This record gives sequence, C-alpha cells and structure tokens, in this order.
Amino acid sequence: MRAHAVLVFDGAGWHTTPELTPPDNITPIRLPPYAPELNPTENIWQYLRQNYLALRVLDDYDAIVEACCKAWNDLLAMPDQLASITRRNWANVS
Repeated sequence: MRAHAVLVFDGAGWHTTPELTPPDNITPIRLPPYAPELNPTENIWQYLRQNYLALRVLDDYDAIVEACCKAWNDLLAMPDQLASITRRNWANVS
C-alpha cells in the first residue's frame, strides 16, 4: 500500500502558485482566506502556548528556542494527542 498525505494550505499568497503540481499521493486542501480557525497549525500553536509556553519569562533568545523545541518534541512524542489537535471531521475520508 502506498502512503497518502493531505496537505492543508492557508490563504497565503505563496501557497497559491499555479505552478505547483503535487504528486498523486498528496491531496492539497486549500482553506478559505481569513479562516484561521480551520487551520490545524493554529490549534497546534494554541496547544503549545496553553500547555508549555504561556506565563513564562525566559532569559534570552537561546532559552526561548530551547523552550519551543522542548514543547514541540514533547508534543511529537504524543502522536495521538497531536492527531486529536489537528483532526478535522470534515476532512475525513470514508
């Protein structure tokens, strides 16, 4: 069985080039403009802020990068949690 991926694009201009031809095993879903609530990436950032990054004072740039990397890696270690944050019922294939 070949792998298949769904790639969600927001309304950014650089995501709308007509020269992009994805391979057959990638299905692009273009979100309507000005609809951040539909973008799963926005939910990831909200989760990371609420659970790892909010209400903290970090000493310097390196501390910020370290905190963000730790938050991201902790989330990646929980694939079921990541899937639940990014899942969209309207995008399910039945």
